[in-house]
Amino acid sequence: MAHLLSTTCSLDVSSSNKLHFKSINQCSTPIPTSFNMGISFSPLKKLSLQSKRSAKYVIRASAVSMSQEARTQNDSGSQQTTDGASTRKKVMVIGGDGYCGWATALHLSNKGYEVAIVDNLIRRLFDDQLGLDSLTPISSIHNRIRRWKSLTGKDIQLFVGDICEFEFLAEAFKSFEPDSVVHFGEQRSAPYSMIDRSRAIYTQHNNVIGTLNVLFAIKEFREECHLVKLGTMGEYGTPNIDIEEGYITITHNGRTDTLPYPKQASSFYHLSKVHDSHNIAFTCKAWGIRATDLNQGVVYGVRTDETAMHEELVNRLDYDGVFGTALNRFCVQAAVGHPLTVYGKGGQTRGYLDIRDTVQCVEIAIANPAKPGEFRVFNQFTEQFSVNELAALVTKAGEKLGLEVKAISVPNPRVEAEEHYYNAKHTKLIELGLQPHLLSDSLLDSLLNFAVQYKDRVDTKQIMPSVSWKKIGAKPKTVAA
Repeated sequence: MAHLLSTTCSLDVSSSNKLHFKSINQCSTPIPTSFNMGISFSPLKKLSLQSKRSAKYVIRASAVSMSQEARTQNDSGSQQTTDGASTRKKVMVIGGDGYCGWATALHLSNKGYEVAIVDNLIRRLFDDQLGLDSLTPISSIHNRIRRWKSLTGKDIQLFVGDICEFEFLAEAFKSFEPDSVVHFGEQRSAPYSMIDRSRAIYTQHNNVIGTLNVLFAIKEFREECHLVKLGTMGEYGTPNIDIEEGYITITHNGRTDTLPYPKQASSFYHLSKVHDSHNIAFTCKAWGIRATDLNQGVVYGVRTDETAMHEELVNRLDYDGVFGTALNRFCVQAAVGHPLTVYGKGGQTRGYLDIRDTVQCVEIAIANPAKPGEFRVFNQFTEQFSVNELAALVTKAGEKLGLEVKAISVPNPRVEAEEHYYNAKHTKLIELGLQPHLLSDSLLDSLLNFAVQYKDRVDTKQIMPSVSWKKIGAKPKTVAA
């Protein structure tokens, strides 16, 4: 999912009619980098410039819409008006250029919702900063949307900008008028948040302030709008009791109450998600906002029905030690003959789900909105696995394909329990109709074959973990070429 950063930057407007960042260190929001990078953007359809000096300008609230054509299709994304006419529900997908966001935006569009993507494309910049790349070649967001339109006839509006800039977000809200907001637009990597002080601060500022701005935008411009927020199962930690869905009923000194489930975050990223949950719960109580917090497990896979339609719609797949998730990483490692990197003892157990179930869960949450003032929490995963169990499954599947696969234990860069009890409840989405895609031999074969198809794009230097929880420091960490 793409993550949003301040767009208030010093620029030169050249005679070629392109906008060039003079220095990303001049942005008003601290950007986590120790070097300057020149970036060029094509001219935008709608752009307001405020003069700073005679030769420099500042972008403010630059909402960009790719298309605002009227649509009449009746689908699962339709709703009835008071006079009986059918209108299409509007869904704003914040962070819609990222891993989960892109798949979700296409899925909702295909289901008949009117979709707008809000993103400032910072996730792509993170790759440039850290010398990383998706296993799959991914097209620009503009080409992705154009291709989707050419294949399906369905429009997706695009607003390029930063939700940490409230003026931008306000203009996007007023222009699109969403019925639901799906919020993926956060820095979503625990290792990234633990690289150095600047990345830790960026993660918390971007995630917490961005979510606060979304809450204020709903209050000011769309009071009935339903917020569907992507949280994380990592908020709970690994307690020695069962994990409930958001709330727990306890009896203490003879008195009983239902309270938010205790949080035990394990990184600055996970802590930002905890802060988000508290802020959303408070605004639901104080302002009557309706919100669903989807505490998502670890996502695997790359294909959905929509992303498989054309090579320009292909989703990203991260395999590196910063953004890659366990099962995706193991499949890529097996494809290139690299030992599977099990952190420590390998008993770390988490909830997992197929990316096809991510998009299904979001659709279910939108179709069954929370009530005004209600803060719902759904645990969004389908199965539990330990790291050792995943490694064994990939080893077995790889051998069937003729791959030589072995697992090794590497020093755990994280501070976490490596052997622990873990039993998390996840019934609410099932009760609302979720039909899970469980991890099967055929799915593993498909994912491994996909990794083999693109194995020539793998940079093996990015496989081993390089970020240490204990060695994080105040000095900015640079990346050697």
